[in-house]
Amino acid sequence: QVQLVESGGGLVQAGGSLRVSCAASGSIFSINAMGWYRQAPGKQREFVATITSTGSATYADSVKGRFTISRDNAKNAVYLQMNSLKPEDTAVYFCNAFIRLGVGADHLYWGQGTQVTVSS
Repeated sequence: QVQLVESGGGLVQAGGSLRVSCAASGSIFSINAMGWYRQAPGKQREFVATITSTGSATYADSVKGRFTISRDNAKNAVYLQMNSLKPEDTAVYFCNAFIRLGVGADHLYWGQGTQVTVSS
């Protein structure tokens, strides 16, 4: 079955940069939109960015101008380049993707999350 696995999280100082990655594996027929969400302690999970299959990106206002989402369709991967990081960016970052396994509709899959901690 399909799995989404994030990587690249870690500890970074405020103002620094980090890139998180997410790779999908399994019996994938196609992947449509992919995205990133994050959840900080005590907060709701919030939208960060999404990218269509053709590369059109949308960002939350809180990260616009600092984060860049990209994808590598050959690798079934999506990335989030995070620059000018702030302590409030600290969260578990989750990727998701609409994936078709074969004949039928797409289904939304989620990764397990990767921790990003921004120190002040």
